[in-house]
Amino acid sequence: MDVVDAHCHIISEDLTRYPKDPIGGKQSEWAATRPVTAEGMVSRMEETGVDQAVLVQATTNYGYDNSYVLDSSRRWPERFVAVGTVDPLRPDAASNLKAAVGEGGLAGVRLFTSGSTVPTQGEWFVAPETFPFWEQAQELDLPVCLQMRLGPATAQLVELLERFPGVKVLLDHIGYPDIASSPARAGAEVAQLAAHPGLHLKLTHRNLERLQDAGERAGEFLGPVLDTFGAERIAWGSNCPAAEQSLPDLLALAQEVLVGLPEQVQQEIFAGTARRLYPSLGAHGS
Repeated sequence: MDVVDAHCHIISEDLTRYPKDPIGGKQSEWAATRPVTAEGMVSRMEETGVDQAVLVQATTNYGYDNSYVLDSSRRWPERFVAVGTVDPLRPDAASNLKAAVGEGGLAGVRLFTSGSTVPTQGEWFVAPETFPFWEQAQELDLPVCLQMRLGPATAQLVELLERFPGVKVLLDHIGYPDIASSPARAGAEVAQLAAHPGLHLKLTHRNLERLQDAGERAGEFLGPVLDTFGAERIAWGSNCPAAEQSLPDLLALAQEVLVGLPEQVQQEIFAGTARRLYPSLGAHGS
């Protein structure tokens, strides 16, 4: 099976060329204790059978300095594309974004509004100051990965999707729906968002572990989400090495949870969606 990892991170051992500058001034625990270099990621991919990967900026190690993901994607263009982090509140955000994409540049961007070093969910991603950024992303047809938690900020997400219906938003970790409490309720919550055609979902271990724990009830979440979004708007990402498991174990987890789905559905989730979102990956085997 063709496999594209839509969400992994790399960290260089060269602190002079690629100095640490984590967003918020705090480095994440995983970045400090289990970093993986680009060379290491290539090795893990070969071991696992992952054909290509999307290098998502390690915001909790490099902040807005995208040098390492860009340099790595240029070194291994057959393996990687780069998704960088930007500050959409800057007055020059739109022009900076336009300059950062193109051949050998960023294939997508990521906004980090919540996470290990940002414990409070930010709702600034739909502030009026960000509108030029979103307009530019829409014009460039550039996927925007949004790291956020569903809940109080969902209203801002809906406002964003309604204001910029042409923008492609890829919701990291599906916005951390509370599958553990109720797979059915979490599935219904996510399914409601499918009315916005630009919204895509990134399925990672953050969700898959909860679905594995749910056992037979996993279908109560997957059923409505697949029925409304379709597999063509869902992409698998490992989150390696932020996840504690190895890349082979992370892929095996996804395959185990999704084993009952039709082969074509699995193929979309494991590669097809990512290839459409990031055309520079090329077609399988190209």
